[in-house]
Amino acid sequence: MASKPARPPAQPDASVRRDRPWLLPTNRKLRNFVSISLRNLSLAAPSLARSRGKTIDDDAVPNTLKSPAKLVALREQKALGQSRSSSDLRSGLGKVAEDAVEDGDGEGDLSAHANARPTTPKERVDGAPRTPQRPSMARMRRRSTLEWANATPQRRQEKLENVTAERMADVFFSVHVNGVEEPVYVSETVAQTMNPTFRHVDWAACGPGTTRCDRLTLRFWVKSSKLGGWRQLLELSLSLQSLHYLGKSLDQFHHALPQNAVIFYLTDGVYTSFASLSDYAPPPSAPPPTRATSTRILPTASFDALLRLAKLDDSIQDALQTRNKIAADLEALLEANHEALTERDQVAEAEDRQKTIDYAKKTVDKQLDKARRQQEEKRQLLLTRRELMAKDVSDRATQRDDMEKARPELPNLRDEHEVKKKAIQNQRRRACEDLQRCYTIQPVAGKSLAFTIRDLHLPNSDDLDAEPPHVVAAALGHVAHVALMLSFYLGQPLPYPVTPRSSNSTIEDPISLLKTTASTTQSHKDERALRTYPLFSKGAPRFRFEYAVFLLNKDLQVLVESACNVHGGVLDIRHTLPNLKYLLYVATAGEGELPARKAGGIRGLLRTQAGGTPELRRLGSGDSAGSAVSGLLWLANGNGEGKGKAGGAVDSLKRHVGG
Repeated sequence: MASKPARPPAQPDASVRRDRPWLLPTNRKLRNFVSISLRNLSLAAPSLARSRGKTIDDDAVPNTLKSPAKLVALREQKALGQSRSSSDLRSGLGKVAEDAVEDGDGEGDLSAHANARPTTPKERVDGAPRTPQRPSMARMRRRSTLEWANATPQRRQEKLENVTAERMADVFFSVHVNGVEEPVYVSETVAQTMNPTFRHVDWAACGPGTTRCDRLTLRFWVKSSKLGGWRQLLELSLSLQSLHYLGKSLDQFHHALPQNAVIFYLTDGVYTSFASLSDYAPPPSAPPPTRATSTRILPTASFDALLRLAKLDDSIQDALQTRNKIAADLEALLEANHEALTERDQVAEAEDRQKTIDYAKKTVDKQLDKARRQQEEKRQLLLTRRELMAKDVSDRATQRDDMEKARPELPNLRDEHEVKKKAIQNQRRRACEDLQRCYTIQPVAGKSLAFTIRDLHLPNSDDLDAEPPHVVAAALGHVAHVALMLSFYLGQPLPYPVTPRSSNSTIEDPISLLKTTASTTQSHKDERALRTYPLFSKGAPRFRFEYAVFLLNKDLQVLVESACNVHGGVLDIRHTLPNLKYLLYVATAGEGELPARKAGGIRGLLRTQAGGTPELRRLGSGDSAGSAVSGLLWLANGNGEGKGKAGGAVDSLKRHVGG
């Protein structure tokens, strides 16, 4: 068994002198108690037999714990013997045999050394006696480790868990003071531990009568897997004045602690209550070195100063008595007027409560007014909705009646609609036929998909340089004019409006703005000019001219799709005149003969005289002369059979007037 570690040297140094408690033993109170910890927890019951290595009177007499012999024994340096396995025992046995051979005892065998008898020291070769050594015991020790040499890891783990379970438990403690039946503090439970350290103690719930106590009783309670429930492990009744100071912390404390050692943490350091640990307490601080005093005699206080000090003390005592008397009078006055003061406080509380009630009443009134306004608004809204719904029902009934009345006329209206639709279609055919006669488009002999408009050849978009620029510009002007007229006749607006001016025609792009260079931008004044592109190449940038031709082809594509009512009616938009020819062909196609062109003349230009003869002049009009000449020709012929050139127009006008 290893001996107890040696006590530190008793000579105080600078670090030891600084490590001393701040609190005097008489100043240690329960309020200075911070925390507690328990070290080397042991659940085994204390043995009543004699402690190993001690006599019987060692347990009975506590004074022997600090005896000189005990202190000397504790200071003795002893090495700890390491446990050896079976292989170490064999090697040790061989070493003993070798030592025996070296000493000249070759006749002995190993069995003799195994009996382990002390050998006598022999002399050296030079005749000097050897230094006495401790007798070596060569007897083989009990092979306690052989049982676990071939044990499985599971078996070793079970053994380790069993050993650990025997030493670990749940621990908590309670603090008791004299005069209080219940504990003044109960700590938290530290689960499954051998060295529990508890949290800091909170004395906020205890009064000054408790925190000023210097005596307390500690009770430690434990519960392990082998115990059925909680049981008391320790009960210590001690005084804080009797605690032994160990240091500021346990960081520099390297001594072994006994079983169930209780460590106290106070505001100035670490303490313990075991007398056996007092040997490890730091040595008493050395008295500070005294300075050499001078031989000069210092004067003491004079009689007058002492007299003034006594008078000052009397004045202080009188002031204290006066203060106590005034405090007693004030207390008596308060007790005498306790009822009045209570009523005043109650009045103030009632007024405060009344203000709160008034404020709550005003708040509720505001909420009620707001709810009433919202209710009125919703009522008006519902009334308005009812009126609108009633009006809608009435309008629906009126419309239903009108529809019922107009139902017999629907077939006639449908027939009339079909007739007008067919007439409009025929008039469109006639207008497109006239337009085709005005702008004749003829194919070029010997060339595929090559056409002329009014004898002007217009190449396709990819070969515009095949003709002179003025010819191409004039042809594009004719195409732009035809496209504009067809948009009116077919009722299809052009996405890119054109301005036909013969060979100076232009087209506008209201959708996108083509990016130009800085010089080109500076030559135009506004954005509208940037969106207008010329249909002529002379005096204009080439890319703007080509883009204008592309926009014109897109207009023709839109017209073809509108006339055919089919998406994608154009195979290639680069063929300008072929697409226009196809458009005119589709627009003039239809059933029946083309209607005759109506005769010219305006019905409202003629006025009837008193005798039924129409008046052949318009007042205030510069064109009345032509109408008058036509009228004279009509009258000269009697029944409208004029012999002039305007006879046909006069006959048509007469038919319309009804004369």
